[in-house]
Amino acid sequence: MDRDGVINKSKVVAGKPFAPTQICDIKILPGVCDALDLLREAGFLNIIVTNQPDISTGRQSLNSLAEIHTYLQQKLPIDDVFICPHIEEHYCQCRKPKPGLLIQAASRWGIDLTGSYMIGDRWRDIEAGQSAGCKTSFFIDYKFAEPRPKGSYIEVSSLLSAANKVLSSNHLL
Repeated sequence: MDRDGVINKSKVVAGKPFAPTQICDIKILPGVCDALDLLREAGFLNIIVTNQPDISTGRQSLNSLAEIHTYLQQKLPIDDVFICPHIEEHYCQCRKPKPGLLIQAASRWGIDLTGSYMIGDRWRDIEAGQSAGCKTSFFIDYKFAEPRPKGSYIEVSSLLSAANKVLSSNHLL
């Protein structure tokens, strides 16, 4: 799953979401802990895959990012966090919509991506899940001033809504 807009609230300016850069700015969204507990109880791993270009642009330090992820992992049942610190111009393989972060997570944790779900709030998240071969992608639509995802996905209102859809399907692990 993505981080900003799925796990924690994004700051939205002129219709565009921005990641919090300091731990004091982190606001965990309603229902997130319940959703993560439900998924874990059903046998899923809760893994965050997140683009964090503020590292490359100098708007955030690696220490600040590490503090945020440590905080989230202490407060929530999160198994791992994978980050892409790059900007678009770096042409890396880990920046979503490319599937690199999902492939890294699958490799480290022995995950079959064809039985996995991607949950995100931006077109990049959904297309990364599609590119990685995830079973289904869930899109939390905040109506940002940016393109919508292409291809097939399921629109949901929150992480908890996505978790309930995953768990109500007949495709449980």
